[in-house]
Amino acid sequence: MMKTILLLLAFVSYAAAQNPALHKDRQVLLDFRVDRKISDIRIPAATQRSVLSKVFRKYLTDSNRCNAEFDTSKGTDPLAEARKGGQIVPSIIDMTTGSFTAANQTQTLYVISVSECNASHADNFGTKRVAIFAGSQLLADVDADFASTIVRKTDLNNDGIDELLMITGDMAQGTVTEMGTLVSFQNGRRRVIQDFGTVVEDSCASEVPGATSDASVLYISDIVPFSMPKLTQENYSSSCRGKARRWRLVSRGKRQ
Repeated sequence: MMKTILLLLAFVSYAAAQNPALHKDRQVLLDFRVDRKISDIRIPAATQRSVLSKVFRKYLTDSNRCNAEFDTSKGTDPLAEARKGGQIVPSIIDMTTGSFTAANQTQTLYVISVSECNASHADNFGTKRVAIFAGSQLLADVDADFASTIVRKTDLNNDGIDELLMITGDMAQGTVTEMGTLVSFQNGRRRVIQDFGTVVEDSCASEVPGATSDASVLYISDIVPFSMPKLTQENYSSSCRGKARRWRLVSRGKRQ
Protein backbone atom coordinates (compact mmCIF):
# COMPACT_ATOMS: atom_id res chain seq x y z
CA MET A 1 0.00 0.00 0.00
CA MET A 2 2.77 2.46 0.97
CA LYS A 3 4.59 1.74 -2.29
CA THR A 4 1.41 2.46 -4.25
CA ILE A 5 0.89 5.79 -2.42
CA LEU A 6 4.49 6.85 -3.10
CA LEU A 7 4.13 5.98 -6.78
CA LEU A 8 0.89 7.95 -6.94
CA LEU A 9 2.49 11.01 -5.30
CA ALA A 10 5.43 10.81 -7.70
CA PHE A 11 3.04 10.65 -10.66
CA VAL A 12 1.05 13.66 -9.43
CA SER A 13 4.26 15.68 -8.93
CA TYR A 14 5.45 14.81 -12.44
CA ALA A 15 2.06 15.63 -13.96
CA ALA A 16 1.96 18.99 -12.20
CA ALA A 17 5.38 19.87 -13.59
CA GLN A 18 4.22 19.03 -17.11
CA ASN A 19 0.72 20.51 -16.85
CA PRO A 20 0.54 24.06 -15.44
CA ALA A 21 -3.24 23.83 -15.08
CA LEU A 22 -2.72 21.49 -12.13
CA HIS A 23 -1.10 24.31 -10.13
CA LYS A 24 -3.95 25.94 -8.24
CA ASP A 25 -1.86 28.81 -6.85
CA ARG A 26 -0.81 30.29 -10.19
CA GLN A 27 -2.16 31.31 -13.56
CA VAL A 28 -0.57 31.28 -16.99
CA LEU A 29 0.44 34.75 -18.15
CA LEU A 30 1.59 33.46 -21.53
CA ASP A 31 2.53 30.08 -22.95
CA PHE A 32 5.08 30.59 -25.70
CA ARG A 33 4.82 26.92 -26.69
CA VAL A 34 1.47 27.73 -28.29
CA ASP A 35 1.57 29.24 -31.77
CA ARG A 36 0.26 32.81 -31.67
CA LYS A 37 -1.93 34.34 -34.34
CA ILE A 38 -0.11 37.19 -36.06
CA SER A 39 -2.44 40.16 -36.02
CA ASP A 40 -2.52 42.20 -39.21
CA ILE A 41 -2.28 45.78 -38.00
CA ARG A 42 -3.71 48.13 -40.60
CA ILE A 43 -3.16 51.78 -39.76
CA PRO A 44 -4.89 54.29 -42.06
CA ALA A 45 -2.47 56.56 -43.91
CA ALA A 46 -3.99 59.63 -42.26
CA THR A 47 -3.36 58.15 -38.79
CA GLN A 48 0.21 57.26 -39.74
CA ARG A 49 0.86 60.85 -40.84
CA SER A 50 -0.81 62.36 -37.77
CA VAL A 51 1.08 60.16 -35.29
CA LEU A 52 4.49 60.25 -36.97
CA SER A 53 4.43 64.02 -37.50
CA LYS A 54 3.92 64.53 -33.76
CA VAL A 55 6.70 62.09 -32.80
CA PHE A 56 9.36 63.09 -35.35
CA ARG A 57 10.42 66.60 -36.34
CA LYS A 58 11.38 65.36 -39.80
CA TYR A 59 11.36 62.00 -41.51
CA LEU A 60 11.19 60.28 -44.91
CA THR A 61 8.23 58.39 -46.33
CA ASP A 62 10.22 56.30 -48.82
CA SER A 63 13.44 54.38 -48.17
CA ASN A 64 14.56 55.18 -51.72
CA ARG A 65 14.97 58.77 -50.56
CA CYS A 66 17.62 57.85 -47.96
CA ASN A 67 20.83 59.77 -48.53
CA ALA A 68 23.59 57.20 -49.05
CA GLU A 69 26.20 59.92 -48.46
CA PHE A 70 24.78 61.10 -45.15
CA ASP A 71 27.61 61.22 -42.59
CA THR A 72 26.76 59.33 -39.38
CA SER A 73 30.33 59.30 -38.04
CA LYS A 74 30.04 62.61 -36.18
CA GLY A 75 28.93 60.97 -32.93
CA THR A 76 29.32 57.64 -31.15
CA ASP A 77 25.85 56.41 -32.14
CA PRO A 78 25.23 56.22 -35.92
CA LEU A 79 21.52 55.49 -35.42
CA ALA A 80 21.13 58.58 -33.25
CA GLU A 81 22.88 60.65 -35.93
CA ALA A 82 20.48 59.29 -38.55
CA ARG A 83 17.48 60.23 -36.39
CA LYS A 84 18.89 63.68 -35.76
CA GLY A 85 19.33 64.21 -39.49
CA GLY A 86 15.86 62.97 -40.41
CA GLN A 87 17.33 59.94 -42.17
CA ILE A 88 14.55 57.65 -40.98
CA VAL A 89 11.56 55.94 -42.62
CA PRO A 90 9.27 55.31 -39.63
CA SER A 91 6.05 53.30 -39.58
CA ILE A 92 3.55 52.09 -36.98
CA ILE A 93 3.94 48.32 -36.53
CA ASP A 94 1.66 47.61 -33.56
CA MET A 95 -0.92 49.34 -31.41
CA THR A 96 -3.38 48.83 -28.58
CA THR A 97 -5.77 50.87 -26.48
CA GLY A 98 -5.90 51.07 -22.70
CA SER A 99 -4.79 53.14 -19.74
CA PHE A 100 -1.00 53.37 -19.69
CA THR A 101 0.33 56.59 -18.16
CA ALA A 102 -2.27 56.95 -15.37
CA ALA A 103 -5.26 55.08 -13.99
CA ASN A 104 -8.59 54.83 -15.78
CA GLN A 105 -7.69 56.77 -18.91
CA THR A 106 -8.65 56.22 -22.55
CA GLN A 107 -5.38 56.12 -24.47
CA THR A 108 -3.87 54.67 -27.63
CA LEU A 109 -0.37 53.24 -27.62
CA TYR A 110 1.57 52.88 -30.87
CA VAL A 111 4.75 50.88 -31.43
CA ILE A 112 6.86 52.56 -34.09
CA SER A 113 9.69 51.08 -36.14
CA VAL A 114 12.00 54.07 -36.65
CA SER A 115 13.90 52.34 -39.49
CA GLU A 116 17.01 54.49 -39.54
CA CYS A 117 18.40 54.55 -43.08
CA ASN A 118 21.77 53.08 -42.01
CA ALA A 119 20.33 50.35 -39.73
CA SER A 120 21.50 46.80 -40.45
CA HIS A 121 20.48 43.35 -39.23
CA ALA A 122 22.99 43.83 -36.42
CA ASP A 123 20.99 46.92 -35.40
CA ASN A 124 17.73 44.92 -35.52
CA PHE A 125 16.94 47.08 -38.59
CA GLY A 126 16.58 50.14 -36.44
CA THR A 127 15.27 51.31 -33.10
CA LYS A 128 11.68 51.03 -31.88
CA ARG A 129 9.65 53.62 -29.99
CA VAL A 130 6.40 53.71 -28.06
CA ALA A 131 4.13 56.73 -28.46
CA ILE A 132 1.06 57.15 -26.26
CA PHE A 133 -1.81 59.44 -27.22
CA ALA A 134 -4.99 60.71 -25.61
CA GLY A 135 -7.02 61.59 -28.65
CA SER A 136 -4.68 63.72 -30.77
CA GLN A 137 -2.47 64.75 -27.83
CA LEU A 138 0.93 63.10 -27.53
CA LEU A 139 1.45 62.10 -23.88
CA ALA A 140 4.61 60.02 -24.05
CA ASP A 141 7.35 59.20 -26.56
CA VAL A 142 9.92 56.71 -25.26
CA ASP A 143 12.50 54.27 -26.60
CA ALA A 144 11.15 50.70 -26.57
CA ASP A 145 14.57 48.99 -26.33
CA PHE A 146 13.92 47.25 -29.69
CA ALA A 147 10.65 45.62 -28.48
CA SER A 148 8.40 45.48 -31.52
CA THR A 149 5.35 43.37 -30.69
CA ILE A 150 2.67 43.49 -28.00
CA VAL A 151 1.69 39.96 -27.01
CA ARG A 152 -0.49 40.71 -23.98
CA LYS A 153 -2.01 43.68 -22.15
CA THR A 154 -2.57 43.22 -18.42
CA ASP A 155 -3.38 45.04 -15.20
CA LEU A 156 -1.77 42.59 -12.83
CA ASN A 157 -2.07 44.66 -9.67
CA ASN A 158 -5.56 46.04 -10.46
CA ASP A 159 -4.47 49.66 -10.09
CA GLY A 160 -6.20 50.80 -13.28
CA ILE A 161 -2.90 51.13 -15.19
CA ASP A 162 -2.16 48.58 -17.90
CA GLU A 163 1.15 46.80 -18.33
CA LEU A 164 2.36 45.28 -21.60
CA LEU A 165 4.15 42.02 -22.28
CA MET A 166 6.29 42.81 -25.32
CA ILE A 167 8.75 40.80 -27.37
CA THR A 168 11.84 41.54 -29.41
CA GLY A 169 12.23 39.14 -32.31
CA ASP A 170 15.02 38.08 -34.64
CA MET A 171 15.63 35.39 -37.25
CA ALA A 172 19.06 34.32 -38.44
CA GLN A 173 20.11 31.22 -40.38
CA GLY A 174 16.79 29.51 -39.76
CA THR A 175 16.68 30.18 -36.01
CA VAL A 176 13.86 32.28 -34.57
CA THR A 177 14.64 34.04 -31.29
CA GLU A 178 12.25 36.07 -29.13
CA MET A 179 12.98 37.96 -25.91
CA GLY A 180 10.15 38.91 -23.56
CA THR A 181 9.76 41.86 -21.19
CA LEU A 182 6.87 43.01 -19.01
CA VAL A 183 6.84 46.81 -19.00
CA SER A 184 4.88 49.73 -17.57
CA PHE A 185 4.54 53.28 -18.96
CA GLN A 186 3.17 54.93 -15.82
CA ASN A 187 3.78 58.70 -15.79
CA GLY A 188 5.02 58.46 -19.38
CA ARG A 189 8.22 56.60 -18.49
CA ARG A 190 9.12 53.09 -19.54
CA ARG A 191 9.82 50.82 -16.57
CA VAL A 192 10.81 47.18 -16.82
CA ILE A 193 8.78 45.11 -14.36
CA GLN A 194 10.47 41.86 -15.36
CA ASP A 195 12.92 40.87 -18.07
CA PHE A 196 12.27 37.23 -18.99
CA GLY A 197 15.19 37.00 -21.41
CA THR A 198 14.86 34.52 -24.26
CA VAL A 199 11.37 33.00 -24.30
CA VAL A 200 11.56 31.36 -27.75
CA GLU A 201 14.50 29.83 -29.58
CA ASP A 202 13.39 27.66 -32.48
CA SER A 203 15.98 26.26 -34.88
CA CYS A 204 13.66 23.79 -36.65
CA ALA A 205 13.71 25.77 -39.92
CA SER A 206 17.51 25.48 -40.04
CA GLU A 207 17.16 21.70 -40.50
CA VAL A 208 20.50 21.17 -38.78
CA PRO A 209 20.97 17.85 -36.95
CA GLY A 210 19.73 18.05 -33.37
CA ALA A 211 17.66 21.18 -33.99
CA THR A 212 15.20 21.94 -31.18
CA SER A 213 12.28 24.17 -30.36
CA ASP A 214 12.66 25.86 -26.97
CA ALA A 215 9.89 27.93 -25.39
CA SER A 216 8.96 29.36 -22.01
CA VAL A 217 5.74 29.47 -20.02
CA LEU A 218 5.23 32.55 -17.83
CA TYR A 219 3.10 32.40 -14.69
CA ILE A 220 1.65 34.79 -12.15
CA SER A 221 0.66 34.04 -8.57
CA ASP A 222 -2.84 34.81 -7.32
CA ILE A 223 -3.69 38.46 -8.01
CA VAL A 224 -4.03 40.74 -4.99
CA PRO A 225 -5.34 44.29 -5.65
CA PHE A 226 -2.59 46.99 -5.69
CA SER A 227 0.14 44.38 -5.28
CA MET A 228 2.18 43.02 -8.18
CA PRO A 229 1.92 39.22 -8.23
CA LYS A 230 4.99 37.02 -8.27
CA LEU A 231 6.14 36.23 -11.80
CA THR A 232 7.75 32.87 -12.52
CA GLN A 233 9.05 31.13 -15.62
CA GLU A 234 9.44 27.55 -16.80
CA ASN A 235 11.45 26.60 -19.87
CA TYR A 236 10.62 23.68 -22.15
CA SER A 237 12.33 21.99 -25.07
CA SER A 238 11.18 19.69 -27.85
CA SER A 239 12.81 17.88 -30.73
CA CYS A 240 11.86 19.12 -34.19
CA ARG A 241 11.08 15.58 -35.32
CA GLY A 242 7.45 14.75 -36.09
CA LYS A 243 4.44 17.00 -36.50
CA ALA A 244 3.54 17.32 -32.81
CA ARG A 245 5.88 18.81 -30.24
CA ARG A 246 6.70 16.68 -27.20
CA TRP A 247 7.70 19.23 -24.59
CA ARG A 248 9.88 18.45 -21.61
CA LEU A 249 10.66 20.78 -18.73
CA VAL A 250 14.36 21.68 -18.74
CA SER A 251 14.72 24.59 -16.32
CA ARG A 252 13.00 27.29 -14.25
CA GLY A 253 13.74 30.99 -14.15
CA LYS A 254 15.40 33.19 -16.72
CA ARG A 255 17.26 31.10 -19.28
CA GLN A 256 21.03 31.31 -19.10
